[in-house]
Amino acid sequence: MAPPDPSLAGLRAEIDRIDEAMHRLLMQRGDIIARLIEVKRTAETGSAFRPAREADMMRRLVERHRGILPLDTAESILRVIIATFTYVQAPYRVHADLSTGEAAMRDSARFHFGFTVPFEGHLGAAGVIKALDGAHGDLGLVPAATSAGGAWWTALEGPDAPKIIARLPFVERADHPAGLPVFAIARPHPDALVTEVRLYSVRVSGWSLKAAQAVGMLAEVVAVPDGAFDGAALLVSVPAGRTIEEVIAALVGAGASVRSQTLVGGHATRYTVSAEGALVPTGH
Repeated sequence: MAPPDPSLAGLRAEIDRIDEAMHRLLMQRGDIIARLIEVKRTAETGSAFRPAREADMMRRLVERHRGILPLDTAESILRVIIATFTYVQAPYRVHADLSTGEAAMRDSARFHFGFTVPFEGHLGAAGVIKALDGAHGDLGLVPAATSAGGAWWTALEGPDAPKIIARLPFVERADHPAGLPVFAIARPHPDALVTEVRLYSVRVSGWSLKAAQAVGMLAEVVAVPDGAFDGAALLVSVPAGRTIEEVIAALVGAGASVRSQTLVGGHATRYTVSAEGALVPTGH
């Protein structure tokens, strides 16, 4: 082979060659998706979203990334490719809770799902969950770290109710352009269930600072008042290596009584990108 042409024209020709190759690869991906649609047509139910697979793809992207291209750009490009081809397989809409800030939520939706997937905003998590009732393939986005909308997760307790299937972003970092912590909610296909981190709706009496500290040593908790003056509705994220039984024991040991517990979803283990670019597990 002849040595690469170091001239400006030669470098531009190399860029054009790479651009064309990327486009051809995308079209080849489309051809495979078309074949996949034919294979899955008679068996597909529920949301086409596959959060476990996508989380693994994003982790591998971070691990192999190098060079001057910002990680944000590479992540966004792959996210749009994934979300768009998922939409081609099974059209869906993204319903988002805008009650805690439209800009941050819209940034998260567009970063993770692009502009091809239709977007619909709602003023509250209840509106998002209601929108999923008649649209089994649609996806809902609700802020993960706030109780501003009350105990919205109790609407996910029924056996036929939607469930939490992912937490976005898949890989966290301090300067993420769409860093708002968001739960993705859908009626999951059985293959889409992720249980590395399990989420439970727990209702307790005797909620106190002591109880909050005890359970906070084992799991992440969002709590809102529920029923009596000392009652609370909890959304408990139980990480891998822990069990809901340990959480319940900690609550009881701190003087609380547990009225009910219901599994309302799960998501992949969270990872953070360190300053050195390494992936570090996040959470308990």
